[in-house]
Amino acid sequence: MRRIRYSVAASLDGFIAGPKGEFDWIIMDPQIDFEAMYKEFDTVVMGRRTFEASGSAAWGFGMQTIVISRTLHQKDHPDVTIVKSKVEQTLTALRKQPGKDIWLFGGGVLFRNLLEMGLVDTVEVALMPILLGGGIPLFPGPFRPTRLKLTDHKLFKSGIVTLVYGIERAASRGANRKAKRAASLATNRNAKRAAGKKKSPRRARSA
Repeated sequence: MRRIRYSVAASLDGFIAGPKGEFDWIIMDPQIDFEAMYKEFDTVVMGRRTFEASGSAAWGFGMQTIVISRTLHQKDHPDVTIVKSKVEQTLTALRKQPGKDIWLFGGGVLFRNLLEMGLVDTVEVALMPILLGGGIPLFPGPFRPTRLKLTDHKLFKSGIVTLVYGIERAASRGANRKAKRAASLATNRNAKRAAGKKKSPRRARSA
């Protein structure tokens, strides 16, 4: 199944855009292979504000552009796909289709909503060495606590740090707890059997 990956740049104090939606603080580090990164995706998903901040046009790079919006109209944007309703059903079906991964480009509110639907697979943040002091937050709350597992990280000379986290599903955590309980029960049973074997020779001598 295709993954939906929330992949964005963020300031060290947790903003993906400045107070006026500006992105000029993002460092285009030549050490980062953007072309190789783009090749990992064939679809990009974004909200209306991100779409408008990006020029209200298709993303390019051979990617299908999907915009989640209740106010935009498909006839006004024929080069992208506008999804007004049934977002969960639409993206669930999209994940099951053959293809590359799906880039969740933003914004933060859309990420939060898709996270609540259980549709986000990874959180990938390129931390920029800057403090913005305000703007559009990386993770706008509220949302329930979500456990993450660090799967990759890189440090660049420019000061950028990339962090890749996999999202631990509730079902997976439940399965892990069950496995731990089963292992604990098995250990206890083995310990009791071993104790019983140690006692049996004494019983034989006493008889």
